[in-house]
Amino acid sequence: MTFDQIPELLARYGYVAVFCGVAIESAGIPFPGETLLVTGAILSGLHAGGGELHIAGVIAAAAAGAIFGDNLGFWAGRRFGFPLLARYGPLIHLDEGRLKLGQYLFEKHGGKIVFFGRFVAVLRAFAAFLAGANRFSPSRFFMFNAAGALAWASLFGVIGFVFGAEAHRIAGPIGLIGLVAAAGVFTFCWRFYKKNEARLIAEAETALPGPIQTRSF
Repeated sequence: MTFDQIPELLARYGYVAVFCGVAIESAGIPFPGETLLVTGAILSGLHAGGGELHIAGVIAAAAAGAIFGDNLGFWAGRRFGFPLLARYGPLIHLDEGRLKLGQYLFEKHGGKIVFFGRFVAVLRAFAAFLAGANRFSPSRFFMFNAAGALAWASLFGVIGFVFGAEAHRIAGPIGLIGLVAAAGVFTFCWRFYKKNEARLIAEAETALPGPIQTRSF
């Protein structure tokens, strides 16, 4: 899909296009969901009071799409991701200790990953699947995911509504800053992990004693 096709898609399908576009992207399939959100917000601002799209509806559709798509990704990760890792992980050096460590880290920091991942392009597509694969609590996932979806849709929706055609220039740098920040955090965490791997695995074993769970649900 090209950028020029998005206004026509929004004119034809309105909030449904926003919901479906964001849901598809959130489920891990490459799709311009965020662009649909911002463009819909721009159109609602340009025709405020007389247009077919209203900013509250655009934000609500985007937030609902994000929640729905992320939940699909989460349950796909929980149903298929973890069993595959448990079965084939040793082939890529993910033994039981490292798999348990992944669960342990998501148990401690999963809420932050799910919430802030919504604002980073790469994590937005995969954070939900990773949360499911690492056995993150469904209730906690839903809470942090819903909060992140509402915050993200509100922020980018308001940017589009207030700044109009300039919104894409603003939203782009915000996404880039988030991506750079995420890369920096990842690099720091990876170095910290490599230096403290044995200690962290021991902590995970203490927190999650016994054989690693391999059931699908």
